[in-house]
Amino acid sequence: MTFMRLSCSIPDSQLPKKMLQYAMRYYSTRNRNNSVNFAQAALSGLAPDGGLFVPQEIPRYPPTAFFSLGAMSYPDIAFETIKPYVRDEIPDSTLQDIVRSAYTFDAPLVGIGDRFILELFHGPTAAFKDFGARFMARAFAYLRRGEDKPLRILVATSGDTGGAVADGFFKVPGIFVTVLYPKGRITPLQERQIAGLGANISALAVEGSFDDCQRLVKAALADEGLKKKMELSSANSINISRLIPQAAYYTAAAIRSAADNTGVGITLCVPSGNFGNLTAGLYAMKMGAPIKAFIAATNINKTFPDYLSTGEYQTRISQATISNAMDVGAPSNFERMAAHFSLDEMRRLILGVSVSDEETRETIVKVHGETGYFLDPHSAVGWKGVDKLLAKDNPNSRLLSEGPVGVLSTAHPAKFSETVEPLIGPAPLPESLARAMKRTVQSQTIPAEVSAVIEILNKEDA
Repeated sequence: MTFMRLSCSIPDSQLPKKMLQYAMRYYSTRNRNNSVNFAQAALSGLAPDGGLFVPQEIPRYPPTAFFSLGAMSYPDIAFETIKPYVRDEIPDSTLQDIVRSAYTFDAPLVGIGDRFILELFHGPTAAFKDFGARFMARAFAYLRRGEDKPLRILVATSGDTGGAVADGFFKVPGIFVTVLYPKGRITPLQERQIAGLGANISALAVEGSFDDCQRLVKAALADEGLKKKMELSSANSINISRLIPQAAYYTAAAIRSAADNTGVGITLCVPSGNFGNLTAGLYAMKMGAPIKAFIAATNINKTFPDYLSTGEYQTRISQATISNAMDVGAPSNFERMAAHFSLDEMRRLILGVSVSDEETRETIVKVHGETGYFLDPHSAVGWKGVDKLLAKDNPNSRLLSEGPVGVLSTAHPAKFSETVEPLIGPAPLPESLARAMKRTVQSQTIPAEVSAVIEILNKEDA
């Protein structure tokens, strides 16, 4: 597949004055000839040609805002990060209300052993997906104000996305959510978070992999018959409105780390599956956050590390692992990354590494034994990825020894008690997860065929 290459910033001389003066424009990764505004990109989710929307430019933080970030609260950092992407579409006062309502929790950067951990599990579903989903739900409610026709959101999940989107959009007027998840490949807690709410949230257990779920969502969004009958959108990281707000926690972490390390940029290790999270980090870096480099740590589904190594992008059938949210063989956001960055640029910015299930389990035990800290399987993949790159015989070990290193902890360990508890005992259970465990699963099982999805959506719309 050929993707459209975009520069990270289109020169002002090439942009119409009206475009510079008003709203940010968004292009498809497959066709730069047609552009849309933020509302159109967010509410449609996927471009008409099947591509992903990308901004015309990755804006820099204004100097006045940038030098104040270190003294800001998390909602204020989120406001400054998101503002240039929604300019003239969401008023500043409304955007401030949105981020303050969405982010009643923080993203603390804590020192564990010889590195930092960026804890992204303090939201209501105890996963990093809360940062994107909660902003998205509130932004959609504003952008659709006054609309009479309901919006149907389709989302594919390998575990945590579905729960975060379900929680974020639960009982939002005029919006219905259908979550597709791979049957038998998510934890019981994740299934209850996805399929235990009811009301405007429905769930489909697909007899297949996450890649099948993702394929079905994309096919349904592109189906002409469905598009004529109902308003459709997506809530995966293919949706630009879920990805952009995630850049804020990278900036917050980098600024806090730099303050503790005399301004030296941090290297951040990102447990990676569909690569929306890493793409958001690249946006933060290009906006000016003091980030030196990234590590893309995958499980055995190592499509991207292999790409960095060989220069050839080859998708594959995903394999099930204990870090199930990363079981992706054809990461959607690679298309977005390839639109912004060449292979050489990605190699300069990103180190790739893969980690086996055995190594993941060993890391959970090792880190807890040495520090008392509980890692979930995904965060353990990130920790072990750093260990591998720090090894003396690794040519990248010197890069990581120069400046701070952080690992993104993308989910609370209690969400993966089936893996964590037999290894190191039970992790403390947040109240939000205890409540979720009491829910009853309400889902339909379907084959991995788009006709089955279309049939159910037509019935629900009747």
